[in-house]
Amino acid sequence: MFQFAAAEESGAQNRLHLFRQPAQRSVWQIHETDPNSIRLLDVFGIRATLRAVTNASHSPVDASLIAELREMIGDDGMVLRATELKVYECDGWTMEKSSPEILLRPRNTAEVSAILKLLHRRSIAFVPRGAGTGLSGGCLPLGAPVMICTSRMNRIVQVDYASRRIDVESGVVNLHVTNAVKARGMVYAPDPSSQVACTIGGNIAENSGGPHTLKYGVTTNHVLGVEIVLPDGEIVELGGATEECCGYDLVGAIVGSEGTTGIVTRAMLKLTREPEGHRTLLAIFADVDNATRAVSAIIAAGIIPGAIEMMDQMIIRAVEAAFHAGLPEDAGAVLIIELDGIAAGLDDHARIVTELVRAAGANEVRLARDEAERTILWKARKRAFGAVGRLAPNYATQDGVVPRTRLPDILRAIIEISHRRNLRIGNVFHAGDGNIHPIVLYDERDADETNRAIEAGRDILKACVEMGGSLTGEHGIGVEKMAEMPLIFSPDDLIVMSELRRVFDPDQLANPNKIIPVPGACVEVAAPRRQVAL
Repeated sequence: MFQFAAAEESGAQNRLHLFRQPAQRSVWQIHETDPNSIRLLDVFGIRATLRAVTNASHSPVDASLIAELREMIGDDGMVLRATELKVYECDGWTMEKSSPEILLRPRNTAEVSAILKLLHRRSIAFVPRGAGTGLSGGCLPLGAPVMICTSRMNRIVQVDYASRRIDVESGVVNLHVTNAVKARGMVYAPDPSSQVACTIGGNIAENSGGPHTLKYGVTTNHVLGVEIVLPDGEIVELGGATEECCGYDLVGAIVGSEGTTGIVTRAMLKLTREPEGHRTLLAIFADVDNATRAVSAIIAAGIIPGAIEMMDQMIIRAVEAAFHAGLPEDAGAVLIIELDGIAAGLDDHARIVTELVRAAGANEVRLARDEAERTILWKARKRAFGAVGRLAPNYATQDGVVPRTRLPDILRAIIEISHRRNLRIGNVFHAGDGNIHPIVLYDERDADETNRAIEAGRDILKACVEMGGSLTGEHGIGVEKMAEMPLIFSPDDLIVMSELRRVFDPDQLANPNKIIPVPGACVEVAAPRRQVAL
C-alpha cells in the first residue's frame, strides 16, 4: 500500500455586477470599468469583452501530438475515429453533447503523468472521464480537445482489514469495492444509484452520495487520501492513512472539485462494518405532503435511519411497470425507510417508526420479511431513473437540496412549476437529507417543450435556494448549473474559488469552462443533442 504524504473590497460601486440574460441563454455580462471586474478577469487569466470566447488559444490536436501519445500508451490506449468518439460525447445529462478530438485510456499513474506533461507543454486542455454516469455535464469537453478516461485503471491494490482501509485505483467500480470486502463483513458506504457502473474517480470528482448518505455521509466522509496527477504532470499524494491529518484539508479541496484540479489516479478509502441487522419498511401514503411530513417526524424522534427514500405516484407506476416490485400503483407516494445497526434494538425502532408514519398519515406500512424482499425494494428504488425511460423520450434529472422541514414546500413548488410550464415532473429523492431529484419529462424533438424543460429546471433550483437550500447535493455543478452559481455565491466567493483552483491548475487546462461562470463565456442549453462549440 502506498504511503500518503501531507504534501475585500466592499461598496456597491466597487462590486462586480453579473446580470442574467433573458430567454434560455446562460450568459453573464461584466462591467470592465469596475475594479472587481478587472480583478475577476485577472483571476481567470483573461481580459474578455462581453461574450468573448474563452480558451480559444489552446493548441489543436495534430499529427505530432498523436504520434507522441501513441509512443506513450500504444494504439489500444487511444480512440480517434469520430464514430467511436460519439460514445463519449456526453454523460447522463444529455441536454448538450460534444465529442472530444481524441480519447486516451491510460493504464496507470505513470502514463497519466506522461500524458499531462505533454499536454502541458503544448498548452492543451483536457477533460477527465470515469464511467460517464454523471448528471451535470461534468465530463463534457468544452474547450478541451483531449479526454482522458480512467476506466482501465481498475485495480484494487490492497485491503487493510485491521485498519478498515482499502487502496484502489480510480477506475474501480463503486460496487466492486464492497464486493471485494463483504465476505469479511465490511462495506464501502457511499452507494449512489449508479453504483453498479460509476467509478471511484468519478465519485470523488462529484462528491457522490446515495440513499445511505443520511446516516453515513457522502464520499468526502470516506476518503482518507488521494494520489492525484496535477495538470502539469506532477504526481502528488494528499491525506494519509489516518482519519485526521495536520494542516489544511487538501483532500477535502479535491473531493467535489469535478476534475478541475487534476486527475485522481488512486484513493485510500474508509471501510465500514456491515450493520448487524436491517429492518426495511415501505410506508404508503395517499399524497406527498403526508409522506414528507413523516420524514421530519422520524428524525425529530431521535431516530436516524440508514436511509429514507421517497417516490411519488408517477415514479411508482413507472417502476412497477418495469420491475414488478409489488409497489401500490394507487399510492400518492411511498417512503422506503431502512433502519440498521445492532439487531437487538431494531424491532423497537421499527415499531416506533411505524407509529410515527401512521400518525403522519400513512395508510399502510409493510416490513420486508427477509433479505429477498429487502433487495426487491432497493432494486426498485435504485433503478427508478431507468424506469422513467418508459414515460417520455427524454428526461432531465435535477439535484437540488432544501432543509428537511421544507420538503412539503418544495414539492408544492415543483407541482406549481409543472403546471405553469405544462410539463410532467416525477419525484424520487433522498428524503432524509432533503436532497431532491425532480425528473422533468420532455421530447427533444419539440423545441418549445425542450426550452420549457430547461426553464423548469432553473425554476426548481431557484426555489431550492429561496428555501435556504443549495444547487446540488451530489450530482455536481458541471455545465448544467454553472449559470445558477451566483444565486448562492457572491462575486467575491467566485473569485476565491477561482484562486483556489489556480493553485492546482494555474493555466486552467483541467476541465475548463465548468463549475464557475466565466466572465464573457456563453453556454447555450436550449438545443439538446448537438455539438457544443465555444
